[in-house]
Amino acid sequence: MKLGKRISEQRIRRRHHVRNNVRASGRLRLSVCRSNKNISAQIIDDETGRTLVSASSLEKELGGAGKPSGNVESAKIVGQALGERAVKAGIKEVAFDRGSCKYHGRVAAIADAVREAGVHV
Repeated sequence: MKLGKRISEQRIRRRHHVRNNVRASGRLRLSVCRSNKNISAQIIDDETGRTLVSASSLEKELGGAGKPSGNVESAKIVGQALGERAVKAGIKEVAFDRGSCKYHGRVAAIADAVREAGVHV
């Protein structure tokens, strides 16, 4: 099997493993999407299949396009905004869905910023 295909299959398996454990907790899910240039996060209710709160580094009020937003500083800004919006919406605790990414760098920065805003992750 080619290396690229094997890595892709491992990433898919890891993502499903993490997501199934998060869904089994019964709490709302904080899902993080990380690319090389941007980062976004959303809080999802899996029972109804709806996104309740979201934040992205592409939003104008969070830095918007034009600035480099694929770094830890922008991840902290996105996490802080998401946490404030979640508190305003009455969300107290969520389960963290890191997808296939390691809990490291930008992904960890979002989780820490949401915790600082007052949501139990």
